[in-house]
Amino acid sequence: MKKHLKYTFLICTIALFIGGCSSDDGSVFDTPIPDNTGGEDGGDETEEPEVATIVFNEAVPSSNITTASASGEAGTTVTGRVIFTSDDTTQRRMYITQNYLGQGEMPFSSFDLVSDDLTKALKADGSIDLDGATKKEIDFSFPLPVPDIDNGEIVYTFWTTTGKGDFRDVTKRLALGAGQITVTVGTGTNPAAAVREFTDIKLFAPAQDGTTESFFSLLNETVYRINVGPEFRAFWDFGYYYGASGDSAGDNASFASTEQYDASFGFAVDGLEPGADEENSETETLNQMFFASSTTIDAAAFDAITLNGELNFIASSDAQKITNLSVGDVVEFVDNYGKKGLIKITAIEPGFNNNDFIEFDVKIQP
Repeated sequence: MKKHLKYTFLICTIALFIGGCSSDDGSVFDTPIPDNTGGEDGGDETEEPEVATIVFNEAVPSSNITTASASGEAGTTVTGRVIFTSDDTTQRRMYITQNYLGQGEMPFSSFDLVSDDLTKALKADGSIDLDGATKKEIDFSFPLPVPDIDNGEIVYTFWTTTGKGDFRDVTKRLALGAGQITVTVGTGTNPAAAVREFTDIKLFAPAQDGTTESFFSLLNETVYRINVGPEFRAFWDFGYYYGASGDSAGDNASFASTEQYDASFGFAVDGLEPGADEENSETETLNQMFFASSTTIDAAAFDAITLNGELNFIASSDAQKITNLSVGDVVEFVDNYGKKGLIKITAIEPGFNNNDFIEFDVKIQP
């Protein structure tokens, strides 16, 4: 499937080296937080480099350092460090996002782990699996890459969870955090935020067993089969179906939020709702999304939109599905996380067969 991003976010090409997990033999605070001072007499001792460090200590929250910053030069790296010490809470995963030049927070999971305590590396959703660490005391140091830019900020956000979390919702099963390390280049001034743009997205009429590419994620512009598994449940935003309950005179070409999809489609898609044996099944949630036919934006106006602020006019509806879509329609939406956007329908192959489809473009706030 052909897909394009108008702006590149440097999230898949940057290697992040993580090391120095603490062991059960001592506290992470046995290692002092580095400062920028040299020897007492200012002699020949080499001055330690400044380390941007965030600290969360559940037992002593007054010692927390929730934000840190560093200046960087294009094409180099700056050192970052995160220290998360829990008391009663068990930390099972760490989530990291990167916001590049104010273009929106994206999962940051292109890791090259070197810690002996993290042999399992990453979970399927891109979070760091902490089962190989102590789960109570975590101390990571790593170089943060500085891209080849003249001015701007790159913001990294870190938090830990007690189970499967959500890259777009730091409160979901939060253990400790969230903290931020900001890397500033030049003046630190970001360019005007552009919309994120996806083109030629194709969703197919669903199979009840979840084997068709019928669902879309606004997080990473990826089309999903539901049978890829529950690790990606927080990624799914909305799905496509044709007709309602097999009635060709019903809804025809339609979108529905993940939360309302089974009720709208008329059949339960295997794997969409959490099973009783899944992790955190009792507290699992599905993404909502609210749709409305645009009364002010046509296809030509859609094509002309380039900046984030041009989507501020959109107001959320109460409808979590939209039906009887046609080629050329423009749909307004507000997603589960408050981001506003537009969908332009570009092609429809009508029908219930699993090779029937809808094709569309998307513009959404970063």
